Amino acid sequence: MNAIQNKVALITGGSKGIGYGIAEALMQKGVNVGITSRSEASANEASNQLNKDSASSAKAVGIQADVRDFESQQEAVSKVLEHYGKLDVLIANAGLGRFGSIEDLSVQEWNEVIDTNLTGVFYSIKAGVEALKQSQGYFITISSLAGTNFFAGGSAYNASKFGVTGFTQAVMLDLRQKGVKVSTIMPGSVSTFFNGNEPAEKDAWKIQIEDIGKLVVDLLEMHPRTLPSKIEVRPTAPPSK
Repeated sequence: MNAIQNKVALITGGSKGIGYGIAEALMQKGVNVGITSRSEASANEASNQLNKDSASSAKAVGIQADVRDFESQQEAVSKVLEHYGKLDVLIANAGLGRFGSIEDLSVQEWNEVIDTNLTGVFYSIKAGVEALKQSQGYFITISSLAGTNFFAGGSAYNASKFGVTGFTQAVMLDLRQKGVKVSTIMPGSVSTFFNGNEPAEKDAWKIQIEDIGKLVVDLLEMHPRTLPSKIEVRPTAPPSK
């Protein structure tokens, strides 16, 4: 098992949902985290709650950053380095969805999805790659089963997640000889606030955010000789139609 206590992770979009679940799981293992949100108040509120709930000595720091802005991502990485002195794990999690027929999808909605879900992932690793090379660290992207399975009304989201899946695998090949491990996680339905959902008992059949957090911990703790580069994960038994 690879020891991860006292490592440092930066999680984009970490103030709620999957990103928050990952932060919780990492802190339970003694990993210090930086979580980003476009809202400074949301980033600080989430980091304060993480610190309050943490049973370990690990700490969280909230960072206002927008993955659609490269300079903002550079500043987020710089703040983590200033705060903790290193960056061991970068998790590109920030994402959103805009859905509708191509007849109805607006140019603004298309750009918002691609800029956040795909270009934002490029900006994140571009900003953090040198720090990860220095720490011999790990880059993980959160894609989706929509990254290999298309559906009506999903042109923008499908395109962004197909892109993230392919982009991450190419980055894995770019960095594997530099000592940086790269994986993409492709979840199916997760109980989050995504697309206006309010997590409730009705979502009990879905993947839970702590499940994705456990998966990230497992990746980081795996023996360095082994690299699960692309992982599909889905609910065991979705409701019958």
